[in-house]
Amino acid sequence: MTTITLGVDVGGTTTAVGAVTGEGAVLFDEHAPTHDGGPASAERTIVGLIESARARARRDGLQVTGIGIGVPAVVDPTTGELGETHHVPDLSGQRLAAQLSGRLTLPVIVDNDVNALALGEWYFGSARGARSLVVLAPGTGFGAGLVLDGRLVRGAAGFGGEFGHAPVKFDGPRCWCGGRGCLAVFASGRGIAEAARARVTTFPSPGLLQKVDGDPARIDAPLVFRVAREGDVVAAAIVDDACRALGAMIATIVNGLNPEAVVITGGVASAFAALEARVLRAVADHAFARALAATRVSIVPGDKRLSMRGAAALALQAAGSGPEAGTA
Repeated sequence: MTTITLGVDVGGTTTAVGAVTGEGAVLFDEHAPTHDGGPASAERTIVGLIESARARARRDGLQVTGIGIGVPAVVDPTTGELGETHHVPDLSGQRLAAQLSGRLTLPVIVDNDVNALALGEWYFGSARGARSLVVLAPGTGFGAGLVLDGRLVRGAAGFGGEFGHAPVKFDGPRCWCGGRGCLAVFASGRGIAEAARARVTTFPSPGLLQKVDGDPARIDAPLVFRVAREGDVVAAAIVDDACRALGAMIATIVNGLNPEAVVITGGVASAFAALEARVLRAVADHAFARALAATRVSIVPGDKRLSMRGAAALALQAAGSGPEAGTA
């Protein structure tokens, strides 16, 4: 009987579960609104999707050996408790792995969603075979994951590798994390949209405002990137700031950690992919040339399948399968 792992990606809007082989193939997947049953129904949705996927696996002659779950929250590596998550607030403070393991009678591993992405890229993706990599994930927010010398780095309290909330401009705008000038302020979907909404109140931007019928609240990051390509000066300046900030942080990572690979993925990665040359020029402005030459920098537009493979990698790592696995 073929064995599989179920990889669960929990998002603020949608939760997805995929049946993942040991080689990283997603045989099938199922999706549902995270709060389909109401404001506090995320756990119920997760369990329902897992049970549905297990039933389908049985029908297809597949054996589920474990479950990995990626969540948009810091997860305490000692207690398994989820920190505050604005995207799925009803899971804040939960010890989800312990709660589900007994209920589902299978090993359940829960970790931060970008830690899971990092493992997925290490096990199956563009960083396969590397001993060290950093994943940067600009989406609505800005997550990151870190594998060094073949070990996922979670840190003492689960905050290891939070490069999205490292400052790139000390006197920059306040970040929603409470810091100032964080990378997320400049290069996340939320940060880019908020910067555009603030600037159009001061600087004329007919390209942006015409697209939203004069309502700044309707500006989002995809619109900013699109209007920048069309030549709008305000949008172009915001996109330039995003590229420079992302490049500066990649350079900090290259100089400070000297990893074999840096992977940029997540919801905003497709927009940065079209600007890869600009991002790499910004990296080169700050990185040691020899260190950068030893680092593979790649932009991989994110999707749910990457996230599900990453979640499955959590369970594979816990079972001792796949690349030489460890945690720190």
